[in-house]
Formats: sequence, C-alpha cells, structure tokens
Amino acid sequence: MRVEIWSDIACPWCYIGKARFEKGLAAFAHRDDVEVVHRSFELDPNRPKGDTAPVIDMLARKYGRTLDEARAMEAHVAATAHSEGLGYRTEGRDHGSTFDLHRLLHLAKDRGRQNELLDLAYRANFAEQRSVFDADTLVRLGVEAGLDEPEVRSVLADETAYADAVRADEREAAELGANGVPFFVLDRRYGISGGQPAEVFTRALEQAWQGRTPQPADTDDAPACDVDGTCEV
Repeated sequence: MRVEIWSDIACPWCYIGKARFEKGLAAFAHRDDVEVVHRSFELDPNRPKGDTAPVIDMLARKYGRTLDEARAMEAHVAATAHSEGLGYRTEGRDHGSTFDLHRLLHLAKDRGRQNELLDLAYRANFAEQRSVFDADTLVRLGVEAGLDEPEVRSVLADETAYADAVRADEREAAELGANGVPFFVLDRRYGISGGQPAEVFTRALEQAWQGRTPQPADTDDAPACDVDGTCEV
C-alpha cells in the first residue's frame, strides 16, 4: 500500500502530523508493506527567494494580531509539538520560500534519502537555530541526509532542477481537492486532512488495507495549514 503525504516544511501541523502519522503507522500490523512518499505543497508559492521575515512578525501581520498575541499562537502550537515529543522554538525562527527545499526533497527521493532529509529539515526549521531558507544550511542538511554535496550544490544552482516535479505535485494536490496541508492519500482511495491523532491514522490504514470505504467524520476537524498559508492554532 502506498501513502502519499503532501506537506510544506513551513507548516507546523505538517511537522506534528508527520510524527502522529508515524506513530499510527507503527501500530499498523502491515506497516512493513506500506510505502510512504512525500510530495510538495508550498504554502507561499509566490514568495520570492531570499525574502525572509521572523515568524512572529509574519503571524502578527497575517492575522492582524499584536506581537504578544502572535507569540501566544506560537506557544499553543509549541505545546502540541512538545506533547508529541518534538522540539519547537517559539522565538528566533524565520519564514520564507520553501521552493528550493522542495526541489532538494525530490533529489533526495531519487537517491532514497527523502525521509531523512525531511526529518532534518523539520528539526532545523522548528527546533534548532538553523534557517532552511539559507543555501549553505540546505547544503549541510543534504549532506547530513546522505546526499552527495556536489550534486546538492548543482541542484541548488540550477533553478530548473526538479522544478517541474515540484509543480507537478502541486497540480496533483489541486486535482485531488487538497486545499491545505498536511494531506494524506492512502492508495488513492482515502484522503485525510490535517494533523490527526495517531489512532485515526492507524484506523485509516486498516480500513484502506481491507478495501473498505471509511467514514469521513474522523478527518474534518484536525488542525492544518491552508493554501493561503493560514495555520490553525
């Protein structure tokens, strides 16, 4: 069985949702027969490369909140991440274009290192003092994930490299009706939106494996980040 996950590194619910999905998958009896593929979805596809801003400032502007209110929003998400055993910094993070990182994730997929790079990128973005919007950091993350440094640098230097693959993923997400992330598709039969609890993923995997049509009620209310970059808190 194949599970495809559309996500963006800038989305905190994708970070949390991945951890919850993996817990749900670990409880699934046929987990060794599940192929997981991560697909690209940019929350801010029109953001120019190199245009970064502190996350707190971005949240305040986007939601029309004060800086203190934006910090409270981040604290709420951080508490959820911590409850899943994930690191999460509420200060000092930045926000920018994720296009180059998505291109690198496609390279990593070709080299069998996609999950490793995604985990490193999430950790760098949400838990460490490392900007995933910096080319040197992306090179280091790629190498840490097991990629060849010259190949990583070559992809980053060529803005067309894997660009079509990123755009194809995004078109496919639109065709499937995904208007936010994380978005999980199980064997092209069952779609789950948002960072659901682990047990929801386990149940969905069991139902998809058995070929039954699941009830949609479980998937309506989980937090997610939508297509315009709005993330529920």
